[in-house]
Amino acid sequence: MTLTAPAPAAETPRSRRRAPGPLQRARDSYRRYWYAYAMVAPVVIVLGVLVGYPLARGFYLTLTDANSLNSARTIGVNTIDATYKFIGLDNYAEILWGPSAYDRFWSHFVWTIVWTVTCVVLHYVIGLGLAMLLNQRLRGRVAYRLLLILPWAVPTFVTVFAWRIMLADAGVINTMLGTIGLAEPSWLENPTWQRTAAIMVNTWCGVPFMMLSLLGGLQSIDENLYEAAEIDGASAWQRFRHVTLPGLSSVSSTVVLLGVIWTFNQFAIIFLLFGNTAPDAQILVTWAYRLGFGQQPRDFAMSAAYGVLLLAILIVFTSFYYRWLKRNDQLA
Repeated sequence: MTLTAPAPAAETPRSRRRAPGPLQRARDSYRRYWYAYAMVAPVVIVLGVLVGYPLARGFYLTLTDANSLNSARTIGVNTIDATYKFIGLDNYAEILWGPSAYDRFWSHFVWTIVWTVTCVVLHYVIGLGLAMLLNQRLRGRVAYRLLLILPWAVPTFVTVFAWRIMLADAGVINTMLGTIGLAEPSWLENPTWQRTAAIMVNTWCGVPFMMLSLLGGLQSIDENLYEAAEIDGASAWQRFRHVTLPGLSSVSSTVVLLGVIWTFNQFAIIFLLFGNTAPDAQILVTWAYRLGFGQQPRDFAMSAAYGVLLLAILIVFTSFYYRWLKRNDQLA
């Protein structure tokens, strides 16, 4: 006996349903999730006021020639209206291709890249080494953790001022170097040593966060994997390469991205260490501050343009970084 499945009924125009439009979908979503929208609304409003408006205002300033001489200001009882004008993309062209583009942007851009890569590599390598050390069964391990987290717990300005004292010509570091017969560098005057000092201080401040993050990742790796690798005869390097690093991949990708963003925009250490001096040691964010607030007349438009370029660079880097991570995950 043969059974024949009934053929599906032909679809008629009446049976077809038109897909809801975007307005209808928005209404349906609001009816279904109105409580969630009500909870999120205050955060969206606050972010719009504190982040959205300044960002939009700053971008508008990049399209003008605003400075401290033609902006609206109040002197005594007199109010002076703004007289700056719209100039389009001239500020960006001046920054990227103008006659002083290398001295004002590209030299600082190259140094910012070197600063970021060097600091993040040192943060990760030293932090991973300390995390692996603290992950062992050591006597007094809690005390070691507390001591190593202190540079991160102490306020940044206290740490940087302490380093300024130690890096002075007659400071502790030069005194120790002179005692063992080594040269005593001008850490706060010579451009090369200024950059070296900035990397040292930022490494000191950034390693504890990296160490704690990687320590948490190490503690989440199954110990059975190490035991199985050891039984198979894997050496310490092979266990590190094939067990530890893959086990830390998700944590490492996150902390490296955060480290790049924070270091690229690390204003406090450079500014507190050198102020408005040391032009060769200024990274892009401190150079933008110098243009907008550390000179006369203060160039608000150019400073805002630097800020927009910084944001664009980080957005491009983040997008490529996530694509690279996704591609590696697919290959794995």
